[in-house]
Amino acid sequence: MDQVKIFTPASVANVSCGFDVLGFCLEPVGDEMVIRKVESSGLKITKIVGESLPLDVKKNVAGLAAEAILKAHPQKAGFEIEIYKNIKAGSGIGSSAASAAGAVFGINELLGKPFTAHELIAFAMEGEALASGSAHADNVAPVLMGGITLVRSINPIDVIQLPTPKELTAVILHPKIELKTMHAREIIKKNVTMEKAIQQWGNLGAFVSALFNEDYGLMSRSLKDEIIEPVRSLLIPEFDSLKKASISAGALGFGISGSGPSVYALTKGMKTAQKVSKAIDEIISPIGIDFEIHLSNINDQGIKILSN
Repeated sequence: MDQVKIFTPASVANVSCGFDVLGFCLEPVGDEMVIRKVESSGLKITKIVGESLPLDVKKNVAGLAAEAILKAHPQKAGFEIEIYKNIKAGSGIGSSAASAAGAVFGINELLGKPFTAHELIAFAMEGEALASGSAHADNVAPVLMGGITLVRSINPIDVIQLPTPKELTAVILHPKIELKTMHAREIIKKNVTMEKAIQQWGNLGAFVSALFNEDYGLMSRSLKDEIIEPVRSLLIPEFDSLKKASISAGALGFGISGSGPSVYALTKGMKTAQKVSKAIDEIISPIGIDFEIHLSNINDQGIKILSN
């Protein structure tokens, strides 16, 4: 196999109580990438469609991630990457993660799969470090492993795939304003009180338990962010109104997707998700900014091969 075309999906990270550790993979939104093995040595990004991003390997998250996997598994052959962006940069639904994860997934396929999905996370994180200023795995992990993931540690990499309750559904609102991850990280407080930390630990543990037991009531009680949301929500138009409307419409919980400006709600079932989507639309439409609303089951597969 000398070429592979893949769908590399969007993702939601942080997930309220799980800042930098929880993430889940989406179904309907994602980029497409073509990775091919060529006779001439070296690595090139030959085409980017949909976003104005650098072709320079050293300045592109896909390029840095690809370099990382090739350093670990040197090749005489070269590789070319084409990226067709459908996830807007700075959207908060894992645009950089999709590119970084897609690059290492595709190259791994062409190498004959020397690395597991878990092992690929470390290479993809090299790209994420460029985008956000620090390496984190909560977006690339669910994209590579599928479903819902918990990052126990990034040094060494230790990521656990969590169960996905069968009716769990996500509603994503993407207001089309750009909010760079590195800027959103700058406003986060470096210290938190013991009281807030304990509340966050309790919510995270309860949320994981709720996933294993398909306990939607416990899930709803634990989808709370005591630390990050109070600060970052100030950057998102109508956040409090959107959250109130979503919960009133039946959402289990509502929070910021990644660093924003996208926000998400989790629901039990698609019927409730449609109600939440309508409630969100009624709040955001009068503001006069462009936006998209996506309804999605949790994507248990992650990256999907389209053709080879």
